[in-house]
Amino acid sequence: MSHPAVDNTATACSGRAAIPTPHGVFQAIAFRAPDGVEHVALVRGEVRDGRPVLVRIHSECLTGDLFDSLRCDCGPQLRAALATIAQEGRGVVVYLRGQEGRGIGIGRKLQAYDAQQSLGLDTVDANTHLGLPVDSRDYGVAAEILAELGVRGVRLLTNNPDKQDALLRHRIPVVERVPLQAQPTQHNIGYLTAKRDRLGHLLDLPTTLAR
Repeated sequence: MSHPAVDNTATACSGRAAIPTPHGVFQAIAFRAPDGVEHVALVRGEVRDGRPVLVRIHSECLTGDLFDSLRCDCGPQLRAALATIAQEGRGVVVYLRGQEGRGIGIGRKLQAYDAQQSLGLDTVDANTHLGLPVDSRDYGVAAEILAELGVRGVRLLTNNPDKQDALLRHRIPVVERVPLQAQPTQHNIGYLTAKRDRLGHLLDLPTTLAR
């Protein structure tokens, strides 16, 4: 696989290495955005050959990705994306840092969690109660990273139509949306329901959960 050149302008590669994972070896490529935040692309196989590439755009979630919090589906989605790409033999996970809690940061995210618990609010109303945006994420940098990697068409692993629309606005063709749904639990069913009913995520949720 050919690599993007290291550069110091715009969104540019700042380092790379092969990373062994439980799902096989991925090329980890760091990209520094103009605001100084470094994002990471995990690349498997040849993605510059013009064929549509299986892609997951994943916003940083410290609580879910690292601490295995059961309040969200982020960790299971990340691991499922890596496993799916490994099975496919080629693909990219774009890991966007600085997007904790849909862009509000870890401290405010924990405040929102506390509001959900103490006041019985869902994920949308908790943010609004605290005077915070419901979702302030921007996926332009993800489009730039995919362009730098030579990706010309995307099969997007997502349940969120906003991600698909964002790539299209940045002239990254999305030829297919591939659902990526984790198993709902008693801890995250309220969160997933709010994402479906209030944020427009395309989720198929059970009416009751097995005990």
